Amino acid sequence: MVDFSLWDIVRNLLLAARWTIVLSLIAFIGGGLVGGLLLVARLGGRRWVDRMVGRYVQLFQGTPLLMQLFLSYFGLGLFGIKASVWVSVSVALTLYTSAYLTEIWRGCVAAIPKGQWEASQSLALSFGEQLRYVILPQALKIAVPPTVGFLVQVIKGTALASVVGFVELTRAGNMISNVTYAPFTVFSCVALLYFALCYPISLYAKTLERKLNVARR
Repeated sequence: MVDFSLWDIVRNLLLAARWTIVLSLIAFIGGGLVGGLLLVARLGGRRWVDRMVGRYVQLFQGTPLLMQLFLSYFGLGLFGIKASVWVSVSVALTLYTSAYLTEIWRGCVAAIPKGQWEASQSLALSFGEQLRYVILPQALKIAVPPTVGFLVQVIKGTALASVVGFVELTRAGNMISNVTYAPFTVFSCVALLYFALCYPISLYAKTLERKLNVARR
């Protein structure tokens, strides 16, 4: 048993929390870019594209994130791709995030009255112009709160990356616990750090939702 003070435990967990934040940002930004492209493709009007994107969303929403991490970590090697744990975890979380954001944003676009599409068509706007000038600005107000709220799920989802050896907050907590033999203290600190990361985002999402609801009235 190694004698660690509470400050030593917290300091080491804070160092590991950096990678939780970085991984969350990679997954969220990458997932947002992929999700945005999938959304535009789905709205393009081609039925077979809509079906393919729908199957993609169902695949990632209908399977556990843990399994997706395993498939990404062990599966890339089957195709001759030598990927580090960083790359495999980032790929899995990006695809997972993109599937959920695509569906969230599709619902927000669907909430826009059909008359807005018809009005923009009457102005002889192209599909891209309809999205850019009419539909997306309105959908953005609806999409911001659930999108920000989903970031909390992404942060918590990074904890599963520990099972493939990625040293983030949960993995670091497990390693410190094995050394100090103080699992209750260590994982209490881990839980508090996750709370410190997630609660302000949840609070901000609720604040945005209230403001945007007032603005739409």
